[in-house]
Amino acid sequence: MINKYRNPETPGSLFLSLEGIEGSGKSTQIKEIETFVKNKGMRVITLREPGGTVFGEKLREAILHSQTALHPLAECHLFLASRAQLLNEKILPFLLEPGSVVILDRYIDSTLAYQGKARGLGYDTILTLHQHDPLNLLPHRTYFLDIGLKTSMDRQNTRGNKKDYFESQKQEFYQKLLDGYREVAGMFPQRILKIDAEKSPVEVTKSIISDLEKILP
Repeated sequence: MINKYRNPETPGSLFLSLEGIEGSGKSTQIKEIETFVKNKGMRVITLREPGGTVFGEKLREAILHSQTALHPLAECHLFLASRAQLLNEKILPFLLEPGSVVILDRYIDSTLAYQGKARGLGYDTILTLHQHDPLNLLPHRTYFLDIGLKTSMDRQNTRGNKKDYFESQKQEFYQKLLDGYREVAGMFPQRILKIDAEKSPVEVTKSIISDLEKILP
């Protein structure tokens, strides 16, 4: 099943994604990566899931502000609809030019962890749905920022923001989510680099940059 997936085919382009539970520091590291890559003289676009297009942002609003529990399969297909549009409208066209880097906040691994593991649809269901073009595109590298459940909860509480549809889930959901991310990292060891995000943001950045220097075109 995994060999049905593909990476971007344009030489000199790079597709990156960042994953992790809430509070893992993705936003901070995305900014650091963007700065580093720009300083290398490369074209960069930073996007998020769900979202990144007019269509995707409307779906994001509908999902994260839903007052009604969504069926896991409905959740999954909403994310896939947003993803397919983002790939077709933004990611694939951008990667056609050599020297281009896409940095994406969440991608297939979020669906595997959230809907596959935490919602109970199973990994095989998610992977099967992603065999169709353009959803079968995999990043060259995924950075999984791994933090413990307590750290996640503490950081969320420190923010003091109103919780959205997923952030308001119970602790049991978050534990399944974390287990899912760690299992998925083991499924794709060549693509996913797990980083200890309990360390300081500076140390996390150093780990990411060290890897980027090896894989940048």
